Amino acid sequence: MAYDDKSIKILEGLEAVRKRPGMYIGSTDKRGLHHLVWEIVDNAVDEAINGYGNLIKITLTKTGSVIVSDEGRGVPCGKHESGMSTPEVIYTVLHAGGKFETGEYKVSGGLHGVGASVVNALSKKMVVTINRDGSTYQISFKNGGKVDISLKKIGTSRKTGTTVEFWPDETIFETTKFSFTTICERMQESAFLINNLTIEVTDEVNERSVSYHYDNGLVSFVEYINENKTPLHKTIDIKGEKNGIDINIAMCYTDSYSENIISFVNNVKTIDGGTHEVGFKTAITKVFNEYIKNNNLLKGKNTSLEGSDTREGLTAIISVRVPEEILQFEGQTKGKLGTPSAKTAVESIVYEKLSYYLDENKSVANLIMDKALKSKVAREAARKAREEARNGKNKNGKDRITNGKLTKASGKDKSKNELFLVEGDSAGGSAKTGRNRETQAILPLRGKVLNCEKASTNDINANEELNTIIQTIGAGIGNDFNPNDSNYGKVIIMTDADDDGAHIQVLLVTFFYRFMKGLIENGMLYIANPPLYSLEVGKTKEYIQTDEELSNRRKNIKGQYKINRFKGLGEMDSDELFETTMDPKNRSLIRVSIEDAMLAEKRVSVLMGDKVEPRKEWINENVDFTLEDDFRR
Repeated sequence: MAYDDKSIKILEGLEAVRKRPGMYIGSTDKRGLHHLVWEIVDNAVDEAINGYGNLIKITLTKTGSVIVSDEGRGVPCGKHESGMSTPEVIYTVLHAGGKFETGEYKVSGGLHGVGASVVNALSKKMVVTINRDGSTYQISFKNGGKVDISLKKIGTSRKTGTTVEFWPDETIFETTKFSFTTICERMQESAFLINNLTIEVTDEVNERSVSYHYDNGLVSFVEYINENKTPLHKTIDIKGEKNGIDINIAMCYTDSYSENIISFVNNVKTIDGGTHEVGFKTAITKVFNEYIKNNNLLKGKNTSLEGSDTREGLTAIISVRVPEEILQFEGQTKGKLGTPSAKTAVESIVYEKLSYYLDENKSVANLIMDKALKSKVAREAARKAREEARNGKNKNGKDRITNGKLTKASGKDKSKNELFLVEGDSAGGSAKTGRNRETQAILPLRGKVLNCEKASTNDINANEELNTIIQTIGAGIGNDFNPNDSNYGKVIIMTDADDDGAHIQVLLVTFFYRFMKGLIENGMLYIANPPLYSLEVGKTKEYIQTDEELSNRRKNIKGQYKINRFKGLGEMDSDELFETTMDPKNRSLIRVSIEDAMLAEKRVSVLMGDKVEPRKEWINENVDFTLEDDFRR
């Protein structure tokens, strides 16, 4: 079927995007700002996925605009059935595009035509240049989507493709400064997913550029994630097609103890998994258990592995391309694939290819199986220890030693109870005295806990501080962790507002990420945000969180004032600590979340791993070191 002016269907007019931008792009902060780029890039990527063009260019200009250019077919430039030119329809009408007409795109990951018009609505200016049918056309908009210069032919060209340049509206966004690093990270991911696609990102302001191109992208993707780990073998590359679904999977086991599976459907990240992930996991478990049975690797009654055993230390990228006519997502966010045939397709291909690989690579198979069998032993030991902790007895039948420092909450509703992990006994004492006794439990921690990036379950169980946290939360550890069993609806890390406190936060977050990830995924882990200063002006006292906030506040003070910098939580009295940091009516908590699984994995392995150079490079690239006035008077 031809992709022409009749292919573009209008479903709904553009309404109130500027009044309620959060409904369309999530927020008006940096995240929302960059969402504009993703929307335009998604259109270019959809062209590339379907075989039209293999080069996409993104440019950050000195005038504050972003230019996205592709070598696709070019937007149709005739008159639409509505009476407007087709480009005007695409860039000014919500829910207008070519992805509604069956046959125009075999697969598509874009937001069904919403993106381009929304970007225009939230821009003060947009210019679209189109190469198509031997001609070059241009149309421009201003003030949130109003046509400035109607579509006109401005020249001839043998090329095809669409170039969109837009300037975000500073009256809508908190910032209009784009991050080169953020864009590069996202573009590298797109390049990983489409073999032989080249994506170039240029920053004209700082005169730097980078180009991404991969001949076998998913294998490179896995190697990129694992570059700070130790792989046990060369990455396994699985490709196949079934039920009209193209399947591409790369997988590799490392010496780590956590699994990391990232999945995509038509280049859209499925953060909540779905049928393709279920098929993948089912196949691996089946293949492993058949292998250990055929090779007599397990003896006794319990001769099978659980799924978690077969995935310990696994990094895998799953990318499937599902035709539009059978594509189903669960929910509006496209976070979870619901297409039933994707499960059987992935399961069948993975079972066939992985079985053959293990039979042909016995040395690799033995390494992987040995790791899985050790995982089984550790899991069973951890489960036994968990049961002992619940029963209050150790393996000798004696009372298990529990943490006498824990001050429990009296309330019986676990979902409302909060566990504060507090730095130091002094702060713990203040928190204990000032807390809400019904809902708030206090667990003081001594010093810095173990760096869990390279630790095993046995290492964790042997560490007194971490073992105490595990027992206190009561929901297990590792693959045995179940957030529904948690004794607390919120786990809150409360440390001093200084470098040592930040270090303890990072160590604890790493522990939870590696061994209680479900706590983060279910929105149950928080970081307290205590004030750094108290400011007294006359008889009034206020609390200030940051140096910047204090600097701004001082500019507006007339007369004498007194500033007190808190060197630690222990310097606050109990009422002060509760009022500023623990009281739900006043406090400010930071919820720990995983927005991007690949970036989260990469950040943790780089910042907390044992390789110094990658960490040094990241810090130099992303951290600004400044000398601050200590505001002493």
